[in-house]
Amino acid sequence: MRKLLCAFAAALTLAGAAAPAAAKYPDKPITLILPFAVGGPTDLIARLIASGMSDDLGQQVVVKNIGGAGGVIGSGEVAKAAPDGYTLLFHHIGMATAPALYPDLKFDPLKDFSYVGLIAEGPAAIVARKDLPPNTLGELVAYMKKNQPDVTMVNGGVGGASYLCAILFSHFIGTKVTYVPYKGMGPALIDVLGGQADTACDLTTSFAGYLDAGKLKGYALAAPQRMDLVRQLPTTEEAGLPGFHFSVWFGMYAPKHTPDDVIATVNASLKKVLRGPGIAKKMNEMGVVIVPQEQITPRALQERLTKEVALWTPLINEALAGAAK
Repeated sequence: MRKLLCAFAAALTLAGAAAPAAAKYPDKPITLILPFAVGGPTDLIARLIASGMSDDLGQQVVVKNIGGAGGVIGSGEVAKAAPDGYTLLFHHIGMATAPALYPDLKFDPLKDFSYVGLIAEGPAAIVARKDLPPNTLGELVAYMKKNQPDVTMVNGGVGGASYLCAILFSHFIGTKVTYVPYKGMGPALIDVLGGQADTACDLTTSFAGYLDAGKLKGYALAAPQRMDLVRQLPTTEEAGLPGFHFSVWFGMYAPKHTPDDVIATVNASLKKVLRGPGIAKKMNEMGVVIVPQEQITPRALQERLTKEVALWTPLINEALAGAAK
């Protein structure tokens, strides 16, 4: 009996020794899907973060661009990916606007993802052709109210930052504005610079050089604090329109049911990268501000997305209904 017990114990020991240890995450490259084309501001920010996380995690974080349908195609790929932490999503405010812009959406932004963390925000600026009569934001609002709906506000296409900022601004001041869509913000801005269109509201990176050169009239930064990139612009609070804020915000997601310990590992790496030396300066040069460390959390991202889906769905539906008339 004693020999039998010894043999049994030895067998258990050998079995334990033979069992492979659980692999520590990550033990292979991670794919960070960016649902937009190569080269835009979101792409640059994603690659900056991916590079830092590669160094921190000891595994390559590879950015994969899957553009199309305003980010819907790439996001859908992540929604149906294996929830193992090896497929992540880097997205912006488009996660909140997709339900209104794409009624036949094949995923639910609020239910089909795990949240990693809020990352950064890119505030917008309100500008106009240099010879537009108003010289302050208060004067611009009064001018728009007096001349509605003749004042034009250009945008780079339905769903883009300039479009969202325009409909939010119009709603906030309670005045009809004629939205003029273009195929991209480049040609839209050409018409503002040339005097064929009146105003625009878009990310500061679109306007910074023209404001410095005096080719555009700047009214305000739609944010609570000034930015170094456009230091000459007052905030909307300073310019007399308190509470009007608009920014393109960025977050990181994973497929739903990704294990909590994996999310925690990715989140810790993200936080470390975002507090690294020089990262804030590089972000600011792209017109983006890193959120405080306490907001780089799954809960903060979930709360932000929930709030903004509720904000944008009725505004976009109203704007689209008006455009269809």
